[in-house]
Order: sequence, then C-alpha cells, then structure tokens
Amino acid sequence: MGLFSGLVTWPRAPVRGVVWIAEQLHDEAHRQLYDPGVIQQRLEEVAEQRESGELTEEEAARQEDELVRRLMAGGPPGGGLEV
Repeated sequence: MGLFSGLVTWPRAPVRGVVWIAEQLHDEAHRQLYDPGVIQQRLEEVAEQRESGELTEEEAARQEDELVRRLMAGGPPGGGLEV
C-alpha cells in the first residue's frame, strides 16, 4: 500500500513543497516582527536617528509606540497568521 499511495499522492508533492515554503516564510517574518532582540535593536536605531535629526520627535514617537506594542504583544493581534 505504501508504494501505491506514494504514486497516487505524487502529483501533490509540489503543493506540499509550496506549503512548506510558505510556512517557513511566515515563521521568519514572525520572528523578525516580534523577536525581542530585533525590536530592542530597532528601538536603539530610532533613538540614534532622533538624536541625529533624521527623525522628528513625532516620527520617532510613532515608531517607538509601534515597536513597544509589538514587544508587549509578543505576536500578532488576535493570534492570527498576519505577517
């Protein structure tokens, strides 16, 4: 039965590959968006940009608010698959 089921499901192999790649991309995007280390590094960059004048106080505050929100959430709102 293993050989037969392998032959029958063989046409679906590309779909399984695409699904696996999509899952890997989702996991990496989630890590980059919600990893505390990445968020801390970005907060430091925003502070440096504020000090150098690259960002206005308003822009820096908006970015910091978003970063802190992501840090506190630890994941996408609602626990969905948002990327």
